[in-house]
Amino acid sequence: MLAAAFIAIELLTVALMVLYVLLPLARRSADDLAGLMVLSAQTWSELPPQTRPAFEEELLTSHALALRPASPIAGPDEWHPFYFYVLEEALERRTGVAQHLLSERTDGLTWYWANVPSGNAQLAVGLEKTRIASQPFIALLIGLVGGFFVVLALAYVLARRITQPLARLEAASARIGEGGTPLWLPESGPRELASLSRRFNAMAQQVSDLLSARTTLLAGVSHDLRTPLARMRLALEIMKTGATPALIERLERDIAQMNQLIGNVLELARGLEHEAPVSLDVPPFLDELAEDFSTPDFVAVVRCEPGRVLIAASAMHRALGNLLQNARRYGGTAPVELVAVLADGQCRMGVLDRGPGIAAEQIEAMFLPFHRADASRSPVHGGNGLGLAIVKELARANGWTVSLSARPGGGLQAWIIVPAVPA
Repeated sequence: MLAAAFIAIELLTVALMVLYVLLPLARRSADDLAGLMVLSAQTWSELPPQTRPAFEEELLTSHALALRPASPIAGPDEWHPFYFYVLEEALERRTGVAQHLLSERTDGLTWYWANVPSGNAQLAVGLEKTRIASQPFIALLIGLVGGFFVVLALAYVLARRITQPLARLEAASARIGEGGTPLWLPESGPRELASLSRRFNAMAQQVSDLLSARTTLLAGVSHDLRTPLARMRLALEIMKTGATPALIERLERDIAQMNQLIGNVLELARGLEHEAPVSLDVPPFLDELAEDFSTPDFVAVVRCEPGRVLIAASAMHRALGNLLQNARRYGGTAPVELVAVLADGQCRMGVLDRGPGIAAEQIEAMFLPFHRADASRSPVHGGNGLGLAIVKELARANGWTVSLSARPGGGLQAWIIVPAVPA
């Protein structure tokens, strides 16, 4: 299609050049030449006989025209180059007589002759073929043929430039569909294809992260379930000889621990679901959240400006709740601040504690499932390592940004940034 379009443009250009440039120039040139031929014949008839040979020599030397006595022009209507047909029309307008130029071969050269009025008689005026040296149609033909191959080559290059990225995209998509490791596409080429490759690479990165999280999640669940199952098996063996209240209490704690782990895994899975935003009054929302998590040993203080935003309320409640649980576990006895700031088209909600904090090199790893800053496997001191992973998945599903950083004066500050639209 590209080649056909380019060739059509070439043909249209050639047609316009012939009609509006070459043909007018040829008619003007032929008219001038016909006038010179008629004038030469008339001048020759008016000169004294003794000066005519000199005039003929000067005419041949300066204008490449020859004179001879008129003779009947007969013979087949042979083909002439295009320009000589235009010259015949010009001579007809000058002399009033239609005639076909007679071609003759003399000394290896081709001459064209026409009978022109000269006084009371006629005189044959001839011009040599090479006097008209231009070959416009040959030039146009060469241009068309050359342009045809150039157009084919250009169409081939353009087609490959478009189809190669699409072929790579098809291969990479098939690889993902087969469960393989995603292939990264070069983000180059036409703007639309580069944008498509960039979005595909982002999707491939998300798929890779999901596959990695799935593997880590399954491994972590298997590992963390093995310990309470082993204790329960041991307790069942002991119960064969007699059950004690302490043994039954341990079984109940192990079951509660397993139930909590399974609930956290389900919450992590639900974090992938997108929730429709609702109009939310921020201060009452934070007050209710602080009241839900406050205990005699843990105090959450709300610091918030009045305002309403559109936000996924349930998802934000779960995300801030997980951050408050971490603050309650590691923040010590100092009050924890629950903060919301509405400014610059954003809503920033954060949980700020005065605990030991997290080393800067461990902050990124803290969002991985089952990664714990405290190596303890106890759910009381070390947790199960899913809290921040759930917060990250909730943020990803709702288009938020979550960050951890050291709090000035000691402790940790966890922020969830929402590109909020005022309600």
